[in-house]
Amino acid sequence: MKPEKGVFMKKQAFNPYLPSHEYIPDGEPYVFDGRVYIYGSHDLFNGHVFCLGDYVCWSAPVDDLGNWRYEGVIYPKTADPLNKNGKMCLYAPDVTKGEDGKYYLYYVLDKVNVVSVAVCDTPAGQYKFLGYVHYKDGTKLGEKPGDEPQFDPGVLTENGKTYLYTGFCPRGGKERHGAMCTVLDSDMLTVIEEPKIIVPGVEYEAGTGYEGHAYFEAASIRKCGDTYYFIYSSTPMHELCYATSKNPTGGFVYGGVIVSNTDIGIDSYKKADLPVAYGANNHGSMVQINDDWYIFYHRHTNNTWFSRQGCAEKIKIESDGKIKQVEITSCGLNGGALEGKGEYPAYIACHLFTDTPCMYVGEKGEYPRVVQEKSDGYECDAYVTNIQNSATIGFKYFDYKNLKSVGIYTRAYIHGEFEVRTKIDGEVLGTIKVEGSNVWEYGECAVKVPDGAGALYLTFKGTGKGELKSVVLNA
Repeated sequence: MKPEKGVFMKKQAFNPYLPSHEYIPDGEPYVFDGRVYIYGSHDLFNGHVFCLGDYVCWSAPVDDLGNWRYEGVIYPKTADPLNKNGKMCLYAPDVTKGEDGKYYLYYVLDKVNVVSVAVCDTPAGQYKFLGYVHYKDGTKLGEKPGDEPQFDPGVLTENGKTYLYTGFCPRGGKERHGAMCTVLDSDMLTVIEEPKIIVPGVEYEAGTGYEGHAYFEAASIRKCGDTYYFIYSSTPMHELCYATSKNPTGGFVYGGVIVSNTDIGIDSYKKADLPVAYGANNHGSMVQINDDWYIFYHRHTNNTWFSRQGCAEKIKIESDGKIKQVEITSCGLNGGALEGKGEYPAYIACHLFTDTPCMYVGEKGEYPRVVQEKSDGYECDAYVTNIQNSATIGFKYFDYKNLKSVGIYTRAYIHGEFEVRTKIDGEVLGTIKVEGSNVWEYGECAVKVPDGAGALYLTFKGTGKGELKSVVLNA
């Protein structure tokens, strides 16, 4: 049954959790006064480099995680005295609440090695430049002889001190030793304990327990009970790992992978080394929302590294402090599977792949990707394009109840059919024939699916290159 055009499920939480025209990667989530606030860098659709936009903020009520509110620009790139001409980009930031009740924004510009700080009286107001993290003699952290470059600050404030975590450690960079922790005084700027390596970079991973998962970038810190969780992106880039300690300045022990934006490492529904999405770098952190913990991370769109979108998944911290790697899904903040009926936008697909496995964006040519109709800055729904023979678009999860048929809206000059499955390698439950059209056309097929939570996979078999706007579950 063809639904009323343009009617989507509005009350549920999807991945990506922000509107499809928004590109906020490197997400640092916090709960302040009953709302979840997300701070991150700001990519543009079809951007040519990372982080071209000003810092903006979004927030949502803790009990309504599908209802995000745009808080506006909280800090323009030209606010930093080193960047009055706006030629440098604002890289991934973090925020901490000082013991004075104010909110402090820490960030690094893309062409300098120092940490800048801005301050605001509210979580998402207009932050004002405060100063640069510096030693007691006024020398900026990152400019003292022997300092390693500062990058990707993560911050935690407690007991009159702020713990600042930074670092960038590419392969081959022996002058960079790992993630650093620097302790700041109550003024939020002055170094009182000099940088200390807490997690090794790839050149120094041997014999440490971090082999294969050494620190690359994306330093972030959280505390659960009496345990500090250091979250970071490892050398393979696509995964967020964690290490734990009872001490914020040292003793961190590798814990494992929390999430991969390719699902590498997950072996419950596929082989562990098979990627089901096109990944690249990753950055994010943990947050407790009511009684649940979530990991925030980002995905890549438009077959580029430079148009990233925030996603989130529920995680479980075990009694021993361990966190098991979680799947990437379409329903991360929803609290469970999406309702198994209605029309859903195609851009919430968590899996995009073909019969030629590819782990990194752009590694082996052009593959299915999420794009939007208009240029950056316009409010418009995204869709999946470049669908060719063997392309698979996957969604997880739907709560099926008496599902009768699956429909799709497609466009562009493709000829063939979409096979419908509920498992990545499962039986074909039905096929939807498609013929080339320059407008969105609807097609459907009858299916029989057991009730309960399940996935949905659409695999195209045919010729040409097509586009998918939405899927329709008719119950």
